[in-house]
Amino acid sequence: MIRVNVKVFATLRRYYPELGIGEGMDVELPDGATVGQLVQHLGLPADHVRVAFVNGIARDDSHPLADGDEVGLFPPVGGG
Repeated sequence: MIRVNVKVFATLRRYYPELGIGEGMDVELPDGATVGQLVQHLGLPADHVRVAFVNGIARDDSHPLADGDEVGLFPPVGGG
């Protein structure tokens, strides 16, 4: 098993209202888990997650996670 620290931002926070702004949560996953599997494990709709940063670097859904990684998940951003 691996443990990663996850922060959800903007509209994704509504899925975890108990978290304060910028507060992370530790999540345990099987060895070899990917960003996409993390999103699924958290119960977030995949189409609501636009960008995932792992240790400050943007990664896609197939990126494997390692013990101790810090993950930030962001929704699509609109504006004009």
